[in-house]
Amino acid sequence: MVETARRVLDYTGGTLVMPMTVLVEQYWREISAGLAHHGIPERHFVLHADHETLRERTEADTVLGPSPFRLRYLEPYAEAARTSCAGLTFTQGQAAASVSSARPACR
Repeated sequence: MVETARRVLDYTGGTLVMPMTVLVEQYWREISAGLAHHGIPERHFVLHADHETLRERTEADTVLGPSPFRLRYLEPYAEAARTSCAGLTFTQGQAAASVSSARPACR
């Protein structure tokens, strides 16, 4: 993932936005360290939806269909959301402009 990000940035320049959910802290540390190694600045934001909203979206997904895989990760996601950095969670009702002015996450 880090190598792909590096190559995309080398080719396009600018800012790379990578939406992803990382529930394994060791994997996140690997990504973060790799980006830092290549001098790629990182800004981390949590775009949060509550447990019931995530369940409803997963069960009503018309593209992928209801996914047992995604449903199994609802609780690990909830745990990760509970332990993320305070003050960095944006709910679905907040304006996108709020994200652009948010401070970087703690590492």
